[in-house]
Amino acid sequence: MENVKPAQANRTAEVKYIQWDKVPVESVNSWMERQLVVGDQVMVARILLKKGGVVPMHHHHNEQISHVQSGALHFIIAGREITLRAGEFLCIPPNVPHSATALEDTVDIDIFTPPRQDWLDKTDLYLRGQEPPAYK
Repeated sequence: MENVKPAQANRTAEVKYIQWDKVPVESVNSWMERQLVVGDQVMVARILLKKGGVVPMHHHHNEQISHVQSGALHFIIAGREITLRAGEFLCIPPNVPHSATALEDTVDIDIFTPPRQDWLDKTDLYLRGQEPPAYK
């Protein structure tokens, strides 16, 4: 049998061990809090939404996967209405306009690639009660 060397790991990348209860909670507005875990090319966000909270219509260049852990989110996306309940996933391609309304108190996990720079910079004005900046 031939001796095969494993692929070399990215030497600049760092292994991170993270527990949600140790990740700071950011209050984005009166109905939404979030926690962020960021890697080199992916971001995981734990979103806590109060019933009735609305994520306004927006789009971004990031691919997104949303997973509802508890509660329910009603999405309007690409001309469709989709209600996502606990245990369900929604894959949102880049640049597809979408909005969501929390039908009940909801815990949602959103995965983005690449990471959402506007969230990291806190320039996500569409969530902070102001109009979003022009999209490029």
